[in-house]
Amino acid sequence: MLESLRNVEWVDLQVTDLLGVFHHVTVHRSMITEEVFRRGIGKLDGSSVHGFKGIEESDLVLRPVAETWAKLPWFESTGRFICMVYEPGNGRRLSRDPRLAAENLENLLKGQGYSALVAVEPEFFVFDRIDVRIDQGFQAYRVESSEAPWSDNRGVFMRPKEGYYPTPPQDKTFEYRLRLGGLLRKWFGIEVQVAHHEVATAGQMEVNFEPRGPVETADRLQTFKYAARVTAYKMGLTATFMPKPIPGDNGSGLHIHMSLWKGGENVFYDEDDPYAELSQEARYFIGGLLEHARSLAAITNPTVNSYRRLVPGFEAPVYIAWSRRNRSAMVRIPYYYGAAPSSKRVEFRSPDPSSNPYLAVTASIMAGLDGIKRKIEPGDPVDRNLYAMSPGERRRLGIKQLPRSLWEALDELESDSSWLRPAFTKDMVETYIEMKREEARKLAGIPSPAEAYYYLSA
Repeated sequence: MLESLRNVEWVDLQVTDLLGVFHHVTVHRSMITEEVFRRGIGKLDGSSVHGFKGIEESDLVLRPVAETWAKLPWFESTGRFICMVYEPGNGRRLSRDPRLAAENLENLLKGQGYSALVAVEPEFFVFDRIDVRIDQGFQAYRVESSEAPWSDNRGVFMRPKEGYYPTPPQDKTFEYRLRLGGLLRKWFGIEVQVAHHEVATAGQMEVNFEPRGPVETADRLQTFKYAARVTAYKMGLTATFMPKPIPGDNGSGLHIHMSLWKGGENVFYDEDDPYAELSQEARYFIGGLLEHARSLAAITNPTVNSYRRLVPGFEAPVYIAWSRRNRSAMVRIPYYYGAAPSSKRVEFRSPDPSSNPYLAVTASIMAGLDGIKRKIEPGDPVDRNLYAMSPGERRRLGIKQLPRSLWEALDELESDSSWLRPAFTKDMVETYIEMKREEARKLAGIPSPAEAYYYLSA
């Protein structure tokens, strides 16, 4: 590993906090020794990182993960490692390090004879400019996009919700996606498979890459979000993973595709199943996702803005149901290749990209594993458009709705979190809920511009 450092002068040590924010500290290459990979380097003030430590016990140790090494294409003579976080002295992992949850999950799967393959589909927006007016009341923000119908003066525009797969010149973000995809492949070893414009008009896109295990997928998703933001900035643009930045148009999701494997065989595949070639284990896994959907939302949809996306009519799933091919269902069984055993997987569609990748991926699989453990049947699939069904029909079928707010989701998680153990430490869950409660409390007291529009003259 030390051989790779000869080509750089500086080493970036990157770490993810409990809310999913990437942080970094840069050290000279001479400080990275073999001992650092064994014992770590004391370069982290835990009291300044969301959710890690109080000021009275703030010293923490970073231990680089050798497999995450990459040179950074934007900064001369600089490379990076993603790091694990340790307590000083005793050599124990920090119980609130979110990467620990994904590592615990992989150990749990291994103990049960499983491995997991996870693929993610992050959606996000790239804007020409975001103007946030930060005054006492955070009264307004505005986005500018060259793809918005009101901003093009050359007769080239897209109407709202008609942004899916357009060609240039309507697709003005094509060059950005090509550049980002090339950087991810060449510098970070992330095998981008598909990149395309998404349904929302103003600069929404999606990038897909090859499936990996839970830890590596989360590492790659953090790296992807980092690369997407820096690439946009270098091009004079702004990338955002905010779930619902534009009113009246589609929001951004993070669809998580999961399958379990044992002895080289896909556990989710059963050629004798007439509906979707799903095994009984896969059905139990789906049952776990449906059972814990409302509490799981606090982790996979972790912001106040997340619940602006989870409304009917914008493709984001609102109702807790499963189906084959049906994109209005929260859990979908993709059916592009029919009975192909290697492609059989469960797609969880409600998460969004504001979530912490380590927590979201881990919690989603843990919910499914609890379904297998407890043999939770998912009930009958719903092959109809759930948005078009009446409330009475949904009630008769026992179809529940996802939480309508972050506060409601946190209530659910507070009363339904035992299934997260042993991947999540008790300390991690309690700290996460406390931090998110405070976030929801703060935002609850800030009126929005829309409220002024509706109520100022009331």
